[in-house]
Amino acid sequence: MSAPRILIVDDEADLRELLEITVLKMGLDSDCAANLAEARECLSKKDYALVITDMRLPDGNGIELVRELATGRRQIPVSVITAFGSADNAVAALKAGAFDYLSKPVALDQLRLMVQSALRIGSGPSAERGRGDDAENSSSRLIGKSGAMQDLRAQIARLARSMAPIAITGESGSGKELAARDIHAHSSRRDKPFVAVNCGAIPENLMEAEFFGYRKGAFTGANDDRDGFFQAANGGTLMLDEVADLPLPMQVKLLRAIQERRVRKLGATAEEPVDVRLISATHQNLAECVEKGRFRQDLFYRLNVIELRLPPLRERLEDVEELSGFILERLSPANTVNLEPAALAALSRYHFPGNVRELENILERALAFSSNGVISVADLALKLAPSATLIKNEEVVEAAKDEVVLPPPASVESVEDEDVPLPQALPTAGSDELPSSLPDHLEAVERDIIRRALEKTRFNRTQAAELLGMSFRQLRYRMQRLGIREPD
Repeated sequence: MSAPRILIVDDEADLRELLEITVLKMGLDSDCAANLAEARECLSKKDYALVITDMRLPDGNGIELVRELATGRRQIPVSVITAFGSADNAVAALKAGAFDYLSKPVALDQLRLMVQSALRIGSGPSAERGRGDDAENSSSRLIGKSGAMQDLRAQIARLARSMAPIAITGESGSGKELAARDIHAHSSRRDKPFVAVNCGAIPENLMEAEFFGYRKGAFTGANDDRDGFFQAANGGTLMLDEVADLPLPMQVKLLRAIQERRVRKLGATAEEPVDVRLISATHQNLAECVEKGRFRQDLFYRLNVIELRLPPLRERLEDVEELSGFILERLSPANTVNLEPAALAALSRYHFPGNVRELENILERALAFSSNGVISVADLALKLAPSATLIKNEEVVEAAKDEVVLPPPASVESVEDEDVPLPQALPTAGSDELPSSLPDHLEAVERDIIRRALEKTRFNRTQAAELLGMSFRQLRYRMQRLGIREPD
């Protein structure tokens, strides 16, 4: 079996020779081209495992080659060589689809690491030929068959082939770390460490030591040498969760580490090379943080080379059933626990401000209150937002009318007029009349709905709470607040 072949494209003969010698010492074959025309001719005749190209060439720009190969059928990884300090060119190359970049003067240790990473792509799950989308989806940590999730998994499979920094955005609880782990698992770095760091949980005075490590005696309490997050993730992936919480002084140091790919431990005199792929995540809008001066613009551009947005759960409610089954199986592997159809319907109508994490919490709590292996609506104890409580309750009652026919409002004296005055007439949804007092009107609507549910269930508060899609405790609180009393 022949050794993998690499194409080196550069107009500087000395640099071509240096790269060629380095590649040959790694046991690889290589071809050289001095311009784009020669490179295209080589590519038309032979297959290459990697292309290394200079940014500036006599007959064009290296990014042209990047775009051609990124959109081609062969999907050959391309690494771009940029001039010293030209960070903008590196970012532009990564956005165009480059696998990685090298800065002049080329550091041979970084070159070797980059070549090894590129060659591992061919054996990665995302690059295997003959694997369909179903195989990709089955190995994903992100559950769901909605169109949004299928698109997301397809994006992850493509992004895993690159070394470009990725910024994952999404609401809290939407699965940003799971997406980062999927990217790592489908990349050529899958056998190396994945290190996730919550930037908002580290005290500011310890950040430099935690990120870059320290030498023995660097400060009081430094009794031994210790590696930081960058060293721990060397060769693998470093995820910076809630990166917007980084203080500005640490942002400067992080920017240098990203640009130079070297870090210096506290108390050390020399920098050491590190090879990490950076994935950042935040629920905040980084662009707005830049505008407000809370986040450096240059760091933003280095981290936000490729943005991956995670959809909130409310945008893919069709995945709730599959997610619920997966979560319940994990929470109770020994027992078979099922959701009642009404409970599943209630979950499928819920807004989920906390996303998948909130669904996990709801089901874990419901599992504790369930009986006979069945989770009911009452067990879910869904918490409705205060501003939407009345609307949601009305929706639940309307949905329940298919199963239970509610009688008209009864004349039961459950509320004393002197305690809670009722309006003489309630404006209907379709009328042009406006209530004189919106709070009183809303309370009257809520009171009427609760009274009707209580009448239907003969004042069985547990059944009434289930009918209204709320917990027993929530119903009892509303009855006390609205002055609704049981008949004597």
